[in-house]
Amino acid sequence: MAGRRRASGTRVVVALCLLLIPLVGCGGRTTTDSAKADVQSLLDRRAGAILDHDETAYLRTGARDRFDNLRAVPLADWSYRLTGLRRTGDTAVAGAELRYRVQGYDRAPVRAGRTLSLGLDAAGRWYVESERPAKGSAEQLWDQGEVNVLRGDASLVLGVGQTTARLRSFAELADHAVPAVAQAWGPNWARHVVVLVPRSLTAMAALLGAPASSYRGIAAVTTGETGASAGAPADRIILNPDAYGVLGATGKQVVLTHETTHVATRAHTTPATPLWLSEGYADWIGYLGSGRSPSEAAPELRRAVAEGRTPESLPTDPDFGFGGDATRLAQAYEGGWMACRMIANRWGEVRLAEFYRAVGAHDRRAGAVEAALKDVLGTSLEEFTREWREYLPAQLG
Repeated sequence: MAGRRRASGTRVVVALCLLLIPLVGCGGRTTTDSAKADVQSLLDRRAGAILDHDETAYLRTGARDRFDNLRAVPLADWSYRLTGLRRTGDTAVAGAELRYRVQGYDRAPVRAGRTLSLGLDAAGRWYVESERPAKGSAEQLWDQGEVNVLRGDASLVLGVGQTTARLRSFAELADHAVPAVAQAWGPNWARHVVVLVPRSLTAMAALLGAPASSYRGIAAVTTGETGASAGAPADRIILNPDAYGVLGATGKQVVLTHETTHVATRAHTTPATPLWLSEGYADWIGYLGSGRSPSEAAPELRRAVAEGRTPESLPTDPDFGFGGDATRLAQAYEGGWMACRMIANRWGEVRLAEFYRAVGAHDRRAGAVEAALKDVLGTSLEEFTREWREYLPAQLG
């Protein structure tokens, strides 16, 4: 009887195992887990083909999209991490985090959310039908077309829909900006820049994940992490070809030097740093050696002062909103520049850089400027503001 009970028990276990096989493989991976592993393997092979410039291997993973667009981009790393998978029969939608590094520029990977549409072939293997930015994620330059690359002495310029001659002109401007910024700020930064040149304002906005109306009239934007460590990905200077293209030679150089200053100062630009200081300092270095007088470089502020509307206080962060009033925005930039110019004129250029670093060294905005004014310049916010208000008409009159 005991033996029969054991035999009966064995049959029950076997029966249960057979029932569970379609669901869990009787202790093995679930069907969903198996699909995830297969898709991750697919993404790994696709990434490897991109790094190896292996067109045949890439095509084995599915659609050709973006392979040609990436040919010229110097990549040190490219990988996908599957973050989600939604399957419907023989199709699926995968969410993934793309991580990539540009050779010689990115010390850490840039991360971007991606969505991939997948299908199953006749042999039951997954392949990629298409890839696009995930919802809420910005486009990458190669999403917009074939990327052309031009290397300068201190710059890497990546463009879509741009001639080689035009990319070379941007590289020359960047190569001039880098040593100019290093001389004013100091050498302790990467001292090279990555410049992205999309086809249009709309394309620029897509790279920033924002509507085009937010950047109309803005010649360039620098992206990066405030307070970034030396191991952070390189900042990207993104040009608006519509607005940048109408500038004269001096204006183009000022803008690119301004943006390069943001790259150099990024590690010392923190939430404690007000925009009047970060933008004003970038303009101050941008205008060095340009020959532009205060009246020429600050026309909106000059007009306000002439009409008896001298600002009562330093520009606030909301004054720098791209989507707001253009005159208010111009006066904010000009006011920040004049404040930094006043510091350089009265206390010296070295003290100006020390003041910038001292403000950014605080862990919060409240009290940061006041403390740095006292410790570095020996003044108070009230006294500094009063002197700035007197400095404006004296320089702009």
